[in-house]
Amino acid sequence: MPGAPNSPPKPTEAPPPPVPIPPERKALRRLAPCRVALNLELWKGAPSPELVDPLVRAETAYANADWVNTEQALDQMSIRFAEPRWPTMPAPFRDLRVSIPAPMPPSWDPDHTAEPAEKDRRRLGRFAVLQVALAKATAAYAAKRGLPAEDLAAHATAAETALAATGPDAVFWDHIDAIWTAVRERFPMPTRAGARAVPPPPPAATDATA
Repeated sequence: MPGAPNSPPKPTEAPPPPVPIPPERKALRRLAPCRVALNLELWKGAPSPELVDPLVRAETAYANADWVNTEQALDQMSIRFAEPRWPTMPAPFRDLRVSIPAPMPPSWDPDHTAEPAEKDRRRLGRFAVLQVALAKATAAYAAKRGLPAEDLAAHATAAETALAATGPDAVFWDHIDAIWTAVRERFPMPTRAGARAVPPPPPAATDATA
């Protein structure tokens, strides 16, 4: 109606916060890509013990459902990946590196004004995009090594489609977790430089139900 006061905008409903991730799945999504990363050809079949040992500790803790020590060992490995003394891993595996950043003002963080729930959603979205890239690269590398890869590639394609359609929902993560569960069965544990091959640990009891 002409002359009528403008009605106040309707409050928008905030999207629900992300569903908490089970610790065994959270660990699996970091553990399996790290195993693939240490199987890459750039290590010439024998990466440094300083890289292999944290993975062995993480695998052992994972098999014992010790999620805290699994995450701690993976954190150590990610920080060591970022050290300049190692060969540069190809994308997307280089994104497994976690460098210790220099102190900076909060305003330099593009997410610093976002609400905590929104920060979590953005972080999960970036992580999901990286998971798709890692899954696709893993399927390609498995095929190159002569390992079964058709199902890995199919799950990677389905995950990418699901992410574009509905975001990182349960369907998306089911495809991603199927890839990483298979990776732990197909990719051997890397051999430490100057040591014999490390036998793979038994799969965790949660793998069948994750």
